Amino acid sequence: MSSENEPSGGGAQDAPPEQLALIRESVRRAKAPRAKPRTWRGAALAKDRPVARVLVDKGVLHLDRYFDYAVPEELDADAQPGVRVRVRFGAGRHRVRDGRREGGGLIDGFLIERLAESDYSGPLAALAQVVSPERVLDEELLGLARAVADRYAGSLADVLQLAVPPRNARAEKRTSPEPMPPPPVPAPGPWTRYEQGAAFVAALAAGGAPRAVWNALPGPQWSEELARAVAATLASGRGALVVLPDGRAVARADAALTALLGEGRHAVLTADAGPEKRYAQWLAVRRGAVRAVIGTRAAMFAPVQDLGLVALWDDGDDSHSEPHAPQPHARDVLLLRAAQDRCAFLLGAWSCTVEAAQLVESGWARPLVAAREQVRSAAPLVRTVGDGDLARDEAARAARLPTLAWQVVRDGLRQGPVLVQVPRRGYVPRMACAACRTPARCRHCSGPLEGQESGAALRCGWCGREEGGWHCPECGAFRLRAQVVGARRTAEELGRAFPAVPVRTSGREHVLDTVSEAPALVVSTPGAEPVAEGGYAAALLLDGWAMLGRPDLRAGEDALRRWLAAAALVRPQGAGGTVVAVAEPTLRPVQALVRWDPVGHAVRELAERAELGFPPVSRMASVAGPPDAVAGFLRAVELPGEAEVLGPVPLPVTSAGRPRRAGDPPPGEQWERALVRVPPGRGAALAGALKAAQAARMARGGETAVWVRIDPPDIG
Repeated sequence: MSSENEPSGGGAQDAPPEQLALIRESVRRAKAPRAKPRTWRGAALAKDRPVARVLVDKGVLHLDRYFDYAVPEELDADAQPGVRVRVRFGAGRHRVRDGRREGGGLIDGFLIERLAESDYSGPLAALAQVVSPERVLDEELLGLARAVADRYAGSLADVLQLAVPPRNARAEKRTSPEPMPPPPVPAPGPWTRYEQGAAFVAALAAGGAPRAVWNALPGPQWSEELARAVAATLASGRGALVVLPDGRAVARADAALTALLGEGRHAVLTADAGPEKRYAQWLAVRRGAVRAVIGTRAAMFAPVQDLGLVALWDDGDDSHSEPHAPQPHARDVLLLRAAQDRCAFLLGAWSCTVEAAQLVESGWARPLVAAREQVRSAAPLVRTVGDGDLARDEAARAARLPTLAWQVVRDGLRQGPVLVQVPRRGYVPRMACAACRTPARCRHCSGPLEGQESGAALRCGWCGREEGGWHCPECGAFRLRAQVVGARRTAEELGRAFPAVPVRTSGREHVLDTVSEAPALVVSTPGAEPVAEGGYAAALLLDGWAMLGRPDLRAGEDALRRWLAAAALVRPQGAGGTVVAVAEPTLRPVQALVRWDPVGHAVRELAERAELGFPPVSRMASVAGPPDAVAGFLRAVELPGEAEVLGPVPLPVTSAGRPRRAGDPPPGEQWERALVRVPPGRGAALAGALKAAQAARMARGGETAVWVRIDPPDIG
């Protein structure tokens, strides 16, 4: 029996069938047909500029362009340039209904602009949804992201993923504070220690755009100097942006800015803040409520309005290089911003990179340095212990600590804490022959042999097998020595040498921020050195040859930067501060440390690289992948005529369980890498050629991927 002939139960069901049909029809006529969510089938289009140009969030190079969509009338008010949207992507031409393309998967994107008509002749799909009416992308940020994508042969969508933080609805609902009036012009303060420091601050306060490479004096005053540069820029009615390498540096700059300007003048953008707080701070900057920003690497894209100053501290730190595609470096992004916004630029550090020296050498920036007398009065005394000294030192042959270092530690502990910098964390990561220093290798897999805390047999760091009865294959000796001793082993040895003194460690597992001025031994890995109240009385820089011996073009520069960062925490020579570096004193980086002359070291390095055609004088890119894929890519790419291909050469095989960085081969696979070098001025052509070849390769599909990186940080 049909439902229409069933007995009625009362209510609307008592109505005759004809009446039910009339009710349904009247409801349909009373309300215009409304489109289903995210399909908008049959919905009217916006009367003004009904076409939306959208950047879809597909980080593949062959789709690195804009796509046109129709704007439904109900989304007309919210669908403004710069908002987040969702669209249907991937439907073919055959899926058309009522002149509208349908189907495809939902994908996020940004609405770039509204147009009266589309260049595309076929049917358009409609915008599925406006995620939020908040306009998070403006023309300035879009232009910067496009410039970064072009420079690094990447896609615009990948750059915007780095530039615009994920949406948080609760943060968007908050109202940002009202903008504060410009602060008064600050006094130069510690900037007077530099020859042109006061003039630099005055130029910022007057609305100028000076560009400087700043070689900071040792000591903790760098954060106050950065804060005064930011305050001078704010006093001119403009915004300021400071990028720092890690959260500890951000905390020091935050404290200096708060002490100088008070609360509410600046925003802090770090990953540690959490998604909601970080997005709320980012929105306050985007809305113009806050004009100053400090933060870590991701803050390089912060949408500061009326930007007057971009500053970067310690550009040689690895954390400034973004690990995600297209892997831009914060220094290059800020250089692009300085050129795009015609604002001031400040690159500061205790050390000096070759890239910073090139900015001064080319005349693009001016040096901001102190007189030699000021440097000598602020720096500690630096002494060295080389191989010749170790050979004559009976104590050094029996123990790890040379006599000079032991004496400096003993004297320093009478005055305060002593810092000990160790190149590696852990216990004894590497062992070597005591006679000829040949690295000890596993007989099964050739992996490095490591010592154990329990004093048991050696163990391979790759396969985990224990090794007993080792002997050197080169000289036949049976005795081993620590090739690079880790921080925990060093702390253990120092604890036995100075039993009445507390020993603290700072490294990857546990990083200390500060230590008191009480006597103590502080063992730290490079970059994790805590700040001591009143400064360290002394510092030991152990195993310098381990950092200098790395097979990398930047080994000397990086070793000097890490040494200076530790030595800068030591009291001045006039207050008894002493640094002992266990490294060969005739080497150039060691001499630069003794003289405290990082600028001279960088200038000489730059001259040698110019003669050899190495970066940063030339522009370089790496192409890595399986041998057949690299060879096929190099055959297909249309390189500039001046390009020179170096290689390809095999890359070390990554073992299972070892840390793997972006671009490293998968464990167990044999990859090759080729370097492509072009002279100055041809970097854009090289990036364009590599991007076009990679896009064509992705569009064809089915081909083994290759890894392309512009300006690789390590080229061997």
